[in-house]
Amino acid sequence: MPGAIVITGASSGIGPGFARRFAARGHDVVLVARRADRLESVAEELRGLHRIEATVLPADLADPAAPAAIAAALDERGIHPSGLVNSAGFGTASPFAEEDAARVAAEVQVNVAALTLLTRALLPHLIAARGVLVNVSSNAGHQPLPGLAVYAATKAYVTSLTEAIWQETRGTGLRVLALCPGPTETEFFTAAGSETFKVGATKSVDDVLDEAFAALDAANPSPVRTVGAANRVQGWAARVSPRRLRLWVAARAVGSA
Repeated sequence: MPGAIVITGASSGIGPGFARRFAARGHDVVLVARRADRLESVAEELRGLHRIEATVLPADLADPAAPAAIAAALDERGIHPSGLVNSAGFGTASPFAEEDAARVAAEVQVNVAALTLLTRALLPHLIAARGVLVNVSSNAGHQPLPGLAVYAATKAYVTSLTEAIWQETRGTGLRVLALCPGPTETEFFTAAGSETFKVGATKSVDDVLDEAFAALDAANPSPVRTVGAANRVQGWAARVSPRRLRLWVAARAVGSA
């Protein structure tokens, strides 16, 4: 029987989509997010459809103690995960000098610190299981984005960290992926309080998941998958263009120029 997959951000958007896909493949799932009622609804659905175990672990990843508490809760339940999907995250959209300091601190905690520490806590289990690690990054992480400075920086970190883990664990059988979607049909923009993030064509959650699992199932998978051909071209252009030009184009794209 396939091992359990731990999924953060599992109450809405891409997170429950991953839970549904992994459950359909026969994996037990552990659902992590703040909203216990939503997690219970997803868990009940998956138990009924796929006859798998769905464990609910409510946690606020903005709390610095959350990653260790999640790892401890898994140990207490005797769950040794074979997979981790770090899907939790949010963004803010304002000039950096106008950002709310508390909101920025929570953004960095959720997008960077919680992801890093939970990955570190569970990585030995994932390697032993020859399992899977997916960190949901963003197309925004391919370049600095004036007006979205903190969000883009956190996602650049996620992609960089994931690539390094991919290299460090080569030969172990662990599949490691930084998934970089562009705008996606989720609650993300409502939480951000801005439509500024919607640069490029908006994809459905199923579009994003199709690309994620195509990357994971590939015979020789790459550590990074940017969702959508246009976004892949944009990401390549950002890497090779002169820095000043890249910043000017990015600022124009998000309307901060």
